[in-house]
Amino acid sequence: MVELGVVSLFHSNLQLNPMTDIEIAQNAKLLPIETIAEKIGIPADFFEPYGKTKAKVSLDFYQSQATNKPGKLVLVTAINPTPAGEGKTTTSVGLADALNRLGKKTTVCLREPSLGPCFGMKGGAAGGGYAQVVPMEEINLHFTGDLHAITSAHNLLAAVLDNHLHQGNALKIDPRKVVWNRVVDLNDRALRNIVLGLGGTADSVPREGHFDITVASEVMAILCLSESLAQLKERLGTIIVAYSTEGKPVTAADLKCNGAMTTLLKDALKPNLVQTLEGNPAFIHGGPFANIAHGCNSVIATKLAMRLSEYTVTEAGFGAELGAQKFLDIKCRKAGIQPDVVVIVATIRALKNHGGVAKDGWDKPNPGALRSGAENLQKHVENMRKYGLPVVVAINAFTSDTPEEIAIVQEMCAKLNTPVAPAEHWAKGGAGAEDLARLVIEAAETSSGNSFQLLYPDEKPLLEKVETISREIYGASGISAEKKVRDKFTQLEEMGFGTLPICVAKTQYSLSADPGKKGRPQGFEIPVRDVKLSAGAGFVVVLTGDIMTMPGLPKIPAAENIDVDEKGNITGLF
Repeated sequence: MVELGVVSLFHSNLQLNPMTDIEIAQNAKLLPIETIAEKIGIPADFFEPYGKTKAKVSLDFYQSQATNKPGKLVLVTAINPTPAGEGKTTTSVGLADALNRLGKKTTVCLREPSLGPCFGMKGGAAGGGYAQVVPMEEINLHFTGDLHAITSAHNLLAAVLDNHLHQGNALKIDPRKVVWNRVVDLNDRALRNIVLGLGGTADSVPREGHFDITVASEVMAILCLSESLAQLKERLGTIIVAYSTEGKPVTAADLKCNGAMTTLLKDALKPNLVQTLEGNPAFIHGGPFANIAHGCNSVIATKLAMRLSEYTVTEAGFGAELGAQKFLDIKCRKAGIQPDVVVIVATIRALKNHGGVAKDGWDKPNPGALRSGAENLQKHVENMRKYGLPVVVAINAFTSDTPEEIAIVQEMCAKLNTPVAPAEHWAKGGAGAEDLARLVIEAAETSSGNSFQLLYPDEKPLLEKVETISREIYGASGISAEKKVRDKFTQLEEMGFGTLPICVAKTQYSLSADPGKKGRPQGFEIPVRDVKLSAGAGFVVVLTGDIMTMPGLPKIPAAENIDVDEKGNITGLF
């Protein structure tokens, strides 16, 4: 519940005055990172401290644990996000702390925050209240430099490409068919469409160019899906950056750049170890957004946590129709893993917002709007069941929730035969999520795992995969696409990429492609605007509606409220 920014007085560490999230993090007494590493079973020779409270874990240690039997995997997802707040990251942290309190050795795995939303509208991604990962400020800002390394590796390839054009263009690249944009880890709409190479013959070949945000970079996706430096280098080499005048793809390996890119990423590939406020281990590694990318933390971090823990709690970005769908159909497909249970997070306020209630009515009882908005939650529960997975619903509690409102959601979940529990982890830490944790344990330990199934087979044609996702997961009547877009799908299949999974870029605010359609919309189509190949990452990106791969800042960005004093104390970060 980062949106509230003030903690109620329910936590056992009673405060005389309410504190903001950043104040709670700043007042926490963190354990040395050596203690956290020892707690999870990582010997001193296999981690590299970044200061006193952060560390990188070596790839050698990751490989040495390959034969360990993996523990249970809990996937935390949510309803479609609203301004009222859902608290998916907060719930992930609180649930991990609660599982540890119940005697289950548990690690939480999260994505790294991007500076774009930190300084934009959404804020950071380290949880909130008494369910946070720390050091909160460092995690939300530069952390261990992973996103900077990804930005540099991506832009190195762009620079080498333009230099090749300037130095004679031996590969006969068609400047009009360059498909490799540049990236920056900030929201900057002014960079969406630019012109490169102005200034004369010494300043490269003039051409139109574009910027994406770093978290949308194919390099980010590749890093999150790779399990070794050799695999990383190989996948980077298959990135298609342009097409020749003869229509042949030109790759990073053709430009002899993938080795240098891997060099820049050699430390970024190592997972980052930090801790929760309650001193439990947390891996935070990789940060693709789920609305424009595949929305999951790294395979290395998730698998390592599973090899070292009884339970691993991980999250997928935004609503379940985006993050969870991609986690299951992309990450699980490629990594050979599967969740034992899915937790879907909702708040009473957000469900009322999905039912048409404006901000001034979120804290007022409205049973009709709540029932209407709860259809969004119902659809997400149904979707996760299509993968053969048990589902638990978490009601992330606000003080304005009434027993009658909670009973409405419980009644709906009962009809779906879905366990549900209110949780007060934001105010009480792990102690506030123990009821939720008990339901998760019961669901995970009674599930055989044999019922898990992917939404579509590899062999299904690309366009039919998009239609399957649109109909089954979004609830659409079908898709719409111009002939030139449909032809691109055919061309990709002719190039040998027809077996790749689909990564849909779509608004996070609705099951549809229209962010204004709340709840559970009916009778809509998904407009497919374009399709892009991510050959290195191993999936096909489908752009729908008005989705942008470079977000913009709001009218009043969060950056206006962030400051630091002479002693280095940060304020305004959330």
